[in-house]
Amino acid sequence: MTQPCTAVILAAGSGTRMGSGPRKQYRMINSRPVLAWSLEAFVSSPLISDIVLVVPEGEEAYIREEITPLVPGAADKLRMCVPGGAQRYDSVYNGLRAVSWPCDYVFIHDGARPLISQDALKRLYEGVQIHHACVAGMPSKDTVKIADEHGCVVNTPDRSRVWIIQTPQVFERELITDAYTRLMEALPELERKGMKITDDAMVLEQMSGHPVYLVEAGYENIKITTPEDLLLAKALLEQRR
Repeated sequence: MTQPCTAVILAAGSGTRMGSGPRKQYRMINSRPVLAWSLEAFVSSPLISDIVLVVPEGEEAYIREEITPLVPGAADKLRMCVPGGAQRYDSVYNGLRAVSWPCDYVFIHDGARPLISQDALKRLYEGVQIHHACVAGMPSKDTVKIADEHGCVVNTPDRSRVWIIQTPQVFERELITDAYTRLMEALPELERKGMKITDDAMVLEQMSGHPVYLVEAGYENIKITTPEDLLLAKALLEQRR
């Protein structure tokens, strides 16, 4: 029997790199919005008991009326739609605070990653039970260069140790909730130092020092960011079928 898990799906971003038109989470892939595909992955998973959608403020009704009906079974798992914040960490914090039901683990996922697989969710669940904190990712295929502020190469990390980080990022609920609470308290000082928080694992790393375990999720677990990504996602879905 699995322990209760909640998915916090982030769909509050504006998607400026997608260009003009609808938000990227509402763009269509094979006649369904990106967000519907992402939502379906968690609705279909027997590991996930509850779902929180973090959406643009004022669009909660649109999500419930236009998006969730496209996903069979979504009404049974979707507990809440909550508004996002100015930054990604604000949106995650809003989603975590909404969880008031029994929950041992939280899967934090970008709604713009519609191709997360059931096998990857299972591996992440198995990983978090052992390590308490784990994130989806894949070893980098490319050589990575570290640049200075002038665009000159500073050094080249060993590619065998470089990972490209994805979502979901999965944590014991109390562990990540406590880390985010500390983050919100420390924000003025972090902003003064110029520190930018880019993902949930970084919050845990900075606020508690707890180690984070890496789990391979698959190279197909892409994030929809630019118009080209929609074409790739469509091709990957057709291949999967």
